[in-house]
Amino acid sequence: MRFLIVRTEIRAAADTDIAAAWAGGSRLRDETSAPEPRRQVVHAEDRDAALLLARALSTVGAVRAGRHRVKVLPIEDMNPGHPYHWGGS
Repeated sequence: MRFLIVRTEIRAAADTDIAAAWAGGSRLRDETSAPEPRRQVVHAEDRDAALLLARALSTVGAVRAGRHRVKVLPIEDMNPGHPYHWGGS
């Protein structure tokens, strides 16, 4: 199975937005409708390689400072409507 490793920016959320989402039982962020801005995208052919690349991307200063995050996504399980779908198979 192939994997997509994505480094994204973390969107800031106001305290009032967090409180409203908590009180209403809704999500604060919905990646399917509004994904976080991408900063770097790489792919790997297997899980071990994906985790190794994710670990390497996690050493970037912006990730360590909490401004970016690293996500590992399986490509075969993505449908074409997924925000991180890139057209590959």
